[in-house]
Formats: sequence, C-alpha cells, structure tokens
Amino acid sequence: MERKFVESSMIRSIGYDASSSILEIEFNNGQVWQYFDFPESFWYEFENSESKGKFFHREIKNQYGESRVG
Repeated sequence: MERKFVESSMIRSIGYDASSSILEIEFNNGQVWQYFDFPESFWYEFENSESKGKFFHREIKNQYGESRVG
C-alpha cells in the first residue's frame, strides 16, 4: 500500500485503500499496522487532522480489527 509521510511525533506515514477499507499506519518506531473496516470518511478526517497521534488515540486505537504487517 502506498503511504504518505506526515508530520507527527508518533506516526511516520499513513495510507488508505478504499477498495478494501484498510488503513495502514507506519509508526516512528518502524512498526507498520493495518486497521480493517476503516470508513473512508474517517480517512479524510485522519489525513487532515492537526494531530495524527491524538486522532489515532481518540478514534482508531482499540476501535478496529488490526494486524501488524511490518
């Protein structure tokens, strides 16, 4: 999945596949995680959020099925 780099103290890059509703996040520690059944509307909110880390903790963490892929 193609990801774009973001300015964040916690997250290095983010990507989204609308056809499968999968969000992919690369954290600054090098780990890459995928989050399943992630709504496309939330992708735009996440992508445009001022703080990616705060959005992640508030809206994503422990809210979706997840899998470490890297």
